[in-house]
Amino acid sequence: MPKKNEQEKMRVSFDLDEVLFVNPKTHDTEKALPFPFDKLYKERLRAGTPELINTLQRMGYEVWVYTSSFRSERYIKLLFHHYGIKFDGIINGSRHLKEVQRGKSQILPQKVPNAYRISLHIDDESVICSYGREFGFDAYQLDAQDDEWKEKVIAKAEEVKRKWEKTRHLH
Repeated sequence: MPKKNEQEKMRVSFDLDEVLFVNPKTHDTEKALPFPFDKLYKERLRAGTPELINTLQRMGYEVWVYTSSFRSERYIKLLFHHYGIKFDGIINGSRHLKEVQRGKSQILPQKVPNAYRISLHIDDESVICSYGREFGFDAYQLDAQDDEWKEKVIAKAEEVKRKWEKTRHLH
């Protein structure tokens, strides 16, 4: 909960696999971490990830990870720490099952970003992106190599933020 004088920030979340973690054979990537960290963290980051996340945070967004993978929160935090990234929140498969699915008989999607007040979710899966209309969040689909992906994500975040700010002023 934000303090009285603190402005609530819009939240943007990123999936990990095929979005931030990509195959170096099909995507441009950040340099591998130096030894011994490259043995511990085998995933490769999409080129431009540190710059994009830090830019979004400087622009006033909270940036989260929302993944259906069961990598531990600690593992995710430490891996991204080596690239100069500190997320505002991390939701993995375990946390989602515990806090969102919570034994409900209706099987919910693998990700329900608005359960965490996330307004924009970046994912590679079209099915997750299509749930946005039904569950009340905006999504941006990203999968293939795209040299302008950072600019497109920022533009989408700004578009969603304008809509988000309008709805906040109505309440």
